[in-house]
Amino acid sequence: MASLIDLISRQVNSTAGGAQIPSNVKDQVLGGLSQSVLGSLTQTATRAGGVEQIRDLVTGKVRAEQSPVTALAGDIFDKDILSKLNLGAAGGSLKNLVPKVMGSLSNIIKDQDGDGDIDFNDLIIMLKGNGGGGLFETAKSILGGLFGK
Repeated sequence: MASLIDLISRQVNSTAGGAQIPSNVKDQVLGGLSQSVLGSLTQTATRAGGVEQIRDLVTGKVRAEQSPVTALAGDIFDKDILSKLNLGAAGGSLKNLVPKVMGSLSNIIKDQDGDGDIDFNDLIIMLKGNGGGGLFETAKSILGGLFGK
C-alpha cells in the first residue's frame, strides 16, 4: 500500500500538475506542496480541535479557502518553498494552488471504519492501513494522548 505522503503527492500532481509552474522548479514546487499539506495535517492533528478541523475540511463542512488547515498549509508552502525559490509574482499565483489541493483531500481521507463520518479512528486506520509504520505509532501516541485513547 502507498504511504500517506505518496497519496498526498498523487493528489497534488493530479490537482496542480497542469498549473503554470516554471519547468526548472516544477518538481520542487510540487514536492514542497505535498510536504506542506502533510505538515499542515500533522500539525493540525496535534492541536486541540484539530481532528475536527480536518474533518470539517475533508467533508466539505468548511470550504478549503476558509479552513485554518488550508491557511497553515499555505503559510508552510510560502515560508519553506516559495520564499526560497524567489519566483516573484509567479510565487503568489502558485500559492493559489494550496486551496485547490486542500479541497481535493476528500479523495484520500475517507471514512475508514464505516461509521458514516471522518473522525480520530479513521485518521489512525488510514495511517496504519497505508503502511504508516513509525508514522502510525507517532500519530497514535500524539493523538491518543490528546483524546485519551
